[in-house]
Amino acid sequence: MKKIIIPILFILLAVISRFLPHPANFAPIAGMALFGGVYFSKKFTFIVPFLALLISDFFIGFHQTMPFVYGSFLIVGLIGLWLKNHKTTKNIFASTIISSILFFIITNFGVWFMGNMYAKNIFGLVDCYVMAIPFFRNTIVGDLFYTGVFFGGYQLLQLDYKKLFQFANFKRLGF
Repeated sequence: MKKIIIPILFILLAVISRFLPHPANFAPIAGMALFGGVYFSKKFTFIVPFLALLISDFFIGFHQTMPFVYGSFLIVGLIGLWLKNHKTTKNIFASTIISSILFFIITNFGVWFMGNMYAKNIFGLVDCYVMAIPFFRNTIVGDLFYTGVFFGGYQLLQLDYKKLFQFANFKRLGF
């Protein structure tokens, strides 16, 4: 039962967070996909972020760049699976930054490719990426924040608080 409840809670958290006021691209999905790759079964690694996106997109609205958005999170989930066997603070940080960069590259290519806001040439593509830079800052900050919350929160839940408090009191007494 516990194996299904935690992924459901993550889905609900992500859906709710997309409806709360927040800066553009400041979202939990990449952090969730990385965390899921490390701690969920392979099946839930991909199901959780996709369901969170699908449910919230149902209410927010579907758009023509969805394959690029969902595809980028598929890749982030794969990075999370790699991270499962290489979990260090440095690798979690690097994976988060790489995930943000991949999301930026893939989704903005999708905006250029599928939309009509930019010329369909190299100059239009460059213009698309340049215009997206302000959103990229939010992506990185949001991904770092949520990845930190997910991984850090999980590690805090794993602590044996009784032993921690006994150790802290023992040290305070000078032993």
